[in-house]
Amino acid sequence: MDVFSIIGPVMIGPSSSHTAGAVKIGNAAASLLGEEPASADILFVGSFAKTYKGHGTDKAVIAGILGMKPSDSRIKTSMNLAKEKGIKIAFRQGELPGAHPNTMVITLAGKRGKKVSVQGASIGGGNIVINRINSYPVNVAGQNTTLLVFHRDVPGMISDVTRLLAIRDVNINHFSLSRNRRGGAAVMAIEIDGEMDDDIAQEINRAHNILSAVVLRLN
Repeated sequence: MDVFSIIGPVMIGPSSSHTAGAVKIGNAAASLLGEEPASADILFVGSFAKTYKGHGTDKAVIAGILGMKPSDSRIKTSMNLAKEKGIKIAFRQGELPGAHPNTMVITLAGKRGKKVSVQGASIGGGNIVINRINSYPVNVAGQNTTLLVFHRDVPGMISDVTRLLAIRDVNINHFSLSRNRRGGAAVMAIEIDGEMDDDIAQEINRAHNILSAVVLRLN
């Protein structure tokens, strides 16, 4: 057991699950949107739905969407900051069968027209798992730098991407693939050891049959 597991994250707020984890899920959604948000629709599930106001989960997730980290003192004013930026915010409560009790679904629309939906769970100690991105089931823990590659499901895509990572001396410690149908669209979730230069994602973005490539850094 490491020190983090004992004392938890450096954070603002009463609960690592309901605040620090919520910030990180918001960070993930904002990173995947990749542009300034115009609106945010947040569905809270389970215990999040019951306690999000009292534990500041609403402020925390908006702070994450604005790019703040769990230790940022501005978290408590995030709602006002979002309003100043003209971001429309809606909070809803609901249920998702089989979902972790601390689950939320964030749907963001950007000012340039891009949209993204992210389902994530806060599993304790500020740790999270991203379970779904748009229509794709994924399993991204956020403990390591993670490269998400959205692409057309054609032969050779995995080898093309992993070959590039090998050339750039990037070591993969976990790989998963999800697709909506054969020959349709798919997403690779590639967790790596250490760090990775952003220009690698930019190079992947220029490749044939790539829809987008995004690097998530949540810790």
